[in-house]
Amino acid sequence: MAPDDDGYEVALAGGRTIRARRLLVATGLVDELPGIPGLPDRWGRDVVHCPYCHGWEVRDQAIGVLATGPLSVHQALLFRQLSDDVTFFPNTRPLAGEESEQLAACKISVVDGQVASIEIDVDRLTGVKMSDGTLVRRQVLAVSPRMAARAGFLAGLGLTLAPHPADVGEYIPADPAGRTDMPGVWVAGNVTDLTAHVGGAAAAGALAAAQINADLVAEETIRSRRLPGPLFTAVRNELREQTSDRRPSPRPVNLGSLGPLTSAKAHFGVVEATLPVIMEWRGEALRVARRQSVVT
Repeated sequence: MAPDDDGYEVALAGGRTIRARRLLVATGLVDELPGIPGLPDRWGRDVVHCPYCHGWEVRDQAIGVLATGPLSVHQALLFRQLSDDVTFFPNTRPLAGEESEQLAACKISVVDGQVASIEIDVDRLTGVKMSDGTLVRRQVLAVSPRMAARAGFLAGLGLTLAPHPADVGEYIPADPAGRTDMPGVWVAGNVTDLTAHVGGAAAAGALAAAQINADLVAEETIRSRRLPGPLFTAVRNELREQTSDRRPSPRPVNLGSLGPLTSAKAHFGVVEATLPVIMEWRGEALRVARRQSVVT
């Protein structure tokens, strides 16, 4: 992928090359699991990560929670709503005093020591094996993966992955509308918002699309050579200013607290509010163009 005088040239894996004046990157992320034997084969089955995605299916079972980061205790508290039998495995992450008190208050047992592997019997998870050989019987294991945006191909444009503020992985920073630091490149979904649910990611794509459309309209207007450069700049800047007033709060956004439906409504509300602004400025550009055409 490389920029040129009229946008970007993108080389595809199959050998084809395509050109575009703007780019919207929505390539998602990769879940990186701890290096414990057995986890990848059970991922999405009886090794899960999200109580909202998998909770109903694993309710009332013997659930283990493997610590992988600063939010693991919170994860255990959430799964405790779904089962009376929850065990927390700190593994290599020592518990802070307050965390131990929280787990005890919710009657979540703690098994110290390093996890060696998981046990599988007849295609079902049956337990967690510790490094000392102890087998802790479990039916489900909750593991929070490290999330890494699938965006290494953007490095050639100067867009590199940044550590997420919540220490849950790496993402491509962008403004709330998806605009990156590289002119002409937008991002949407999990590549920039690691915790976005499907609804929020789809809404972010629609918002970015509206912004790209506005940017292209402004560019095409100046290319018509009917609008002087300063007016084009004023139109573009005013458009950005007005749409920024309608943007949601800056990232990182905890979509878990908002819920996917609420987040989607918020994003689509921004798109709905942005489109009249685009059309208003497009109309003004055409009116100015007509006046200049009459004068000339």
